[in-house]
Amino acid sequence: MMTMLPFVTKSAFMALFLFLAGAVSAQLHFDRQELLIQTKDGRTHQFDVELALSPQQRSQGLMHRETMPADHGMLFDFGESRPVSMWMKNTPLPLDMLFIQRDGIISHIHERAVPFSENIIDSRGPVAYVLELNGGRADELGIQPGDRVVSERIDAGK
Repeated sequence: MMTMLPFVTKSAFMALFLFLAGAVSAQLHFDRQELLIQTKDGRTHQFDVELALSPQQRSQGLMHRETMPADHGMLFDFGESRPVSMWMKNTPLPLDMLFIQRDGIISHIHERAVPFSENIIDSRGPVAYVLELNGGRADELGIQPGDRVVSERIDAGK
């Protein structure tokens, strides 16, 4: 029995470490901000979005979220215009990803990204922001490439 104790103790500590590491990552704080999408046909849609600004926040994103209200989302700010790759690893929600240029214009929309997929979702060119909404929301609201996203963060980044 004495030889098993160190193994059991190491296993228990490792399990505790993994549990606490998961709890810490789940506790990242995301500031919130109002965001508007103005469609080319004159409609305006309002969203309450969480801001993913740091590398840690962008890495976590909406992972492990089971639900999200219809008028909510997450805005990823990359701090510069560049090609961006996203994925759905550990993300149970289907999402629409709106790829946004520095001036707030939506350049591309990837609709209904598949939950848990590790396939790369490409921005198809340089963007400064990505807005994630519930899957199917862009189609439901008639949001299309060429529409404009307005928010304090995007307006300040111009």
